[in-house]
Amino acid sequence: MPLKRTFEQLCDDAKSRIREISTDAVGEIIKTRDSVIVIDVREQDEYRAGHLPGARGIGRGILEYHIAEEVPDTDAEIVLYCRGGNRSALAADALQQMGYTRVLSMRGGFRQWDAEARPKTTEGEPIVH
Repeated sequence: MPLKRTFEQLCDDAKSRIREISTDAVGEIIKTRDSVIVIDVREQDEYRAGHLPGARGIGRGILEYHIAEEVPDTDAEIVLYCRGGNRSALAADALQQMGYTRVLSMRGGFRQWDAEARPKTTEGEPIVH
């Protein structure tokens, strides 16, 4: 019989294999590292409502399919975030399994970023294929 696990258990398992960073650390990375790639893995409507400046919108449902064309360098520094930090943890785990070596997930997600009154924008469109 297959093991039954809740969404939270899946996320906790993924978080045990990935690196999570704080919103403070993400803010500093964005300011100081031009080469970092920030990816919002929320849905298109969430991205359009507001996202981190410079973030690419690649929804969790299409990320693995499109990551190689959007970020061909598997050694690129990538910061992922979602609304609360769970989808981005699952996405970070998947990207690591695909060979990406420098993947980070923002703990607390956009909800925490926004609650801390950090910069956000509605400019740009999500990547839709």
